[in-house]
Amino acid sequence: MAPLPRFDWSLIPSFLAVLETGSMMGAARALQCPQPTVSRRIGQLEGQLGVALFERTGRGVRPTAAALALAESAHQMALGADQLAQLLARRSVDTRGTVRISASHVVASGWLPRVLCALHEAEPSLQIELVATNEVSNLLRREADIALRLLRPQQQGLIAKKLGDVRLLACAHRRYLARTSTPQDAADLLQHSLVGYDQNDAIVRGFAATGHAVSRENFAFRTDDHVAYAQLVRAGVGIGFLPDFLIRDDPDLVALLPELPTPTLPLWLVVHREIRGTPAVRRVFDFLSTQLSFVTPL
Repeated sequence: MAPLPRFDWSLIPSFLAVLETGSMMGAARALQCPQPTVSRRIGQLEGQLGVALFERTGRGVRPTAAALALAESAHQMALGADQLAQLLARRSVDTRGTVRISASHVVASGWLPRVLCALHEAEPSLQIELVATNEVSNLLRREADIALRLLRPQQQGLIAKKLGDVRLLACAHRRYLARTSTPQDAADLLQHSLVGYDQNDAIVRGFAATGHAVSRENFAFRTDDHVAYAQLVRAGVGIGFLPDFLIRDDPDLVALLPELPTPTLPLWLVVHREIRGTPAVRRVFDFLSTQLSFVTPL
């Protein structure tokens, strides 16, 4: 069997450029190089392959049968080269390492797990430490690398990006509504078993905004722990007020009275300026900033 022809792969882009533009001049413009360089490369490739690839005409060049036969394989080679370059570019950014994320209990338990699962699938070499706390982690003292906060940080040296606004909505489990009724307005809510906060007066103030004076005694169940609060509502003990992303993720929770003037909470993604540029931290920060399905669009 005759030996296979050997050729320089770097000549293929010039071949494809001439093929696509129909002239040496057009290929030179596309490749941003001198026309004689393109002509020389085509001559080299023809010499290495032992066939003529283009016929010179008054208006440019015409591909030969050999060129047309090689076109598809050349396109595949170019595509493979692009994919290889992208792979090498991704591997040149080393995202190995550990990133410590601080978030409130409800965000850490209700939204972050599925997002971090997607992150792990995309970046299996990353290790994540998740700090679930309602306290504000001090990024300046490196208590965390990245924080999700419900207030805008004021300290110097931090980079903060607002992801959007989390809205609290009245909701109930389908089991609870099946054995009672669906409230039609704020006054109807007061006839139901309500889940409220213990020391936090946010829900009391929310009712006041609708013209209904209530006290903590109007709530059949009270807790300031947001995870326990969500679990009480999911258990079907009564109507509560949960972040909209928790309701959307649970098909058994039904949003009620969306017209109520319930509060919204701004959600900020925060990182220390000095470590923002490290590959692992930058990758996690950018990944989290794109996962906006749980917040009200800005």
